[in-house]
Amino acid sequence: MILRAAIHTRITRRELRFAVLGALIAAIATTLACHLAFGPATVRADAKVMGSTVFDWNAMTVKTTKAGTVRSVVSSPTATLENLEIHVTTLDPGQMPHPPHRHPNEELIIIDKGTVETLSNGEWKRVGPGSIIFNGSNQVHGLRNVGTTPALYHVINFKTAATPPGETVIVGDAK
Repeated sequence: MILRAAIHTRITRRELRFAVLGALIAAIATTLACHLAFGPATVRADAKVMGSTVFDWNAMTVKTTKAGTVRSVVSSPTATLENLEIHVTTLDPGQMPHPPHRHPNEELIIIDKGTVETLSNGEWKRVGPGSIIFNGSNQVHGLRNVGTTPALYHVINFKTAATPPGETVIVGDAK
């Protein structure tokens, strides 16, 4: 009997108006809070905002490093990011691109080839092709090739209005 009454309950126009008004007030309050916390959502007039783009692997410049090679794909503002930086690294066996470190921006790494160990939450974890690594803002992380063949991985760094200020800080050695 109680269930039947609950199913047949109707919302009056007055109740609907109050619900819509409450939702509108919540939306305005959320927008105001975001504006106060992160500033206005604007793109710098002098920044060239990247739109939809295709990056041809064969057109990328290969730069030799101490640990392998790197292909810098892009570093640019987008419509929703202050900066999107992408590069592709080929890491020689037994190598690290750099010691464990932390930085304010968040980072996504997609393993294409090889076997690597990643330092995540204070623990080294072994992963291979198809694995995805997410490094949170200001969390210590590192990567090393523990396989017998070169490891190839794609790195996607993104910075938003919510990204805290700061620089990269090396916090470990290359062991």
